[in-house]
Parts: sequence; structure tokens; C-alpha cells
Amino acid sequence: MNDQNEQQHYKNRSVWLRGLFMLIFIFLMGVTKFVTVVVVGFQFLVILFTAEKNDNLLNFGKSLSVYEYQVMLYLTYNSEFKPFPMGDWPKE
Repeated sequence: MNDQNEQQHYKNRSVWLRGLFMLIFIFLMGVTKFVTVVVVGFQFLVILFTAEKNDNLLNFGKSLSVYEYQVMLYLTYNSEFKPFPMGDWPKE
């Protein structure tokens, strides 16, 4: 690769824009990890006191894990799909 091509690559707006999105999604992954811990803890307490799983927590936990998977695919360049908040929240 010659110097001119390298300079054009560094000036490529789409590369920098993706980098910005990646920083946003890295921050959101930290938030989702915290939320996952809260959901896990709350589900444990619900089961401990009621002996039944909370269906709303099950569904939210599943969609949260799908979201985390979508973010990881985007961050590792395995997908061009931008997850929530740029795209829709996963249904499952």
C-alpha cells in the first residue's frame, strides 16, 4: 500500500463513524453487563421466595442476551447491523 492510499484510508469518514459507534456500543456493553447482574439477582430472589420463575424476567433476560450477542458481532466486524439504539431492540 502506498502513502497516498494510506492517507485516504485515514480520512475515510465511514471508518471514523464506525469507530464512534464502536465506542458507544462498548459503553452500552458495560451497562448491559450491570443490568444482566441485576436481572440474574432479582430472578434468583424471585425463585427463592416464590419457587417460580418470573416470565417477564425470563423474556427480558433472553432479549438482553440477544442484544449483547448483536453488539459483539458488530464490534468484531462480523456484522454491519447496528443494534439498539440505532436499530430495534431484539424481540428474542
